[in-house]
Amino acid sequence: MRLPRSSSGWTIAVFGFLAFALGLYGLVQPDGLLGLLGFEVLDERAPGDYTKVYMAASSMAAINMGVYYVFAAAHDFVPFFRWTVPFRLVTFTVFTTLVVTGAAPQEFLGVGLWEGAGAVVTGFALWREGRLMPSKAQEPVAG
Repeated sequence: MRLPRSSSGWTIAVFGFLAFALGLYGLVQPDGLLGLLGFEVLDERAPGDYTKVYMAASSMAAINMGVYYVFAAAHDFVPFFRWTVPFRLVTFTVFTTLVVTGAAPQEFLGVGLWEGAGAVVTGFALWREGRLMPSKAQEPVAG
């Protein structure tokens, strides 16, 4: 596995590693992750309560996403870096709105801020490297 070769690559690698680690934590200790996010942890769940299933599914998605990010960083896959910026800003907006409207606990704001700050840092790194926008030379020629 190669280390990232750029600042933008490092931002992606760090995010990927953290997503992987938190996803793994959620699989092993779903109640711990629920508590960390500010959700109520119950001693016993009612029939039909699929919180643990949702935690396993979202944790597995975080693990997969973490691996994608780390591999993209290792191969300096800049188009992937670029695409993460707007979509992570959308995630920031949705998660923050959930907290502001009272649908999610205050602690969940950390997830939104993590996404938003990561998007801004990656976008800034791409801008500083001159790689935020693809150049005409990099675009395929229509045939």
